[in-house]
Amino acid sequence: MSSKRLFQSVAEQIADLIDAGAYPPGTRLPGERELAEKLGVSRVTIREAEIALQAIGRLEIKTGSGVYVSESPSAMPHTLPNASAFEVTEARLLVESESAALAAHNITDEAIEKLAELVELMRSEDDDIANDADEQFHLTIAEASNNAAMVHTIQSLWRMREDIPEVKATYESVCVHDAESRTAEHRAIFDALKARDPAGARNAMREHFHRLLENMLEATERQALEEVQERASKSRERFLKASSIG
Repeated sequence: MSSKRLFQSVAEQIADLIDAGAYPPGTRLPGERELAEKLGVSRVTIREAEIALQAIGRLEIKTGSGVYVSESPSAMPHTLPNASAFEVTEARLLVESESAALAAHNITDEAIEKLAELVELMRSEDDDIANDADEQFHLTIAEASNNAAMVHTIQSLWRMREDIPEVKATYESVCVHDAESRTAEHRAIFDALKARDPAGARNAMREHFHRLLENMLEATERQALEEVQERASKSRERFLKASSIG
């Protein structure tokens, strides 16, 4: 679809069915296969739509049990914006750079020790451990800023990073393949914070996000080139087949 991802449109359709009373609060949604047939999409798209609806509190996914309509959606967080990975990263660059500068003024020895441990955990070959350490590293710096509004904003940005499927997929494709650079960049941020250097912490955080944005652009260009090559290959096959028939 041109203006929005397919799963977002499907998520809206499911939400409309819930609002219309087809699936009352507390009831279990039909299985992925049944919903996929009902809405004319793949099971993968249904799964992405359900994850998106869980992120905004409309659904609750219970492993081994199924997907249930939330009892009180009005008490849940607001809908996530239709933001791209580039937009989320740009916002993180602006906010987290200043968070790091503030943290350099206020950070405690205990927080420094925790950050040192997290940097080491980022070297893990287990992606789940490394990614969790990455998240905790950034949230620890946010908390060290001693600014509640900053902490809330950064937590919201991390929620977008994790709960918007397209953003999460983009981050995973970039971060997993460049773990060594990611660890080195976090080490530079840590060193500046340990030295209580606000300008150094701000610049190190900016460099980290600049690298992320550059890698995202390269990945996007690479994907676009692959898609063009695939279309060209299919056109060539059709042309050769038509020529041989003629």
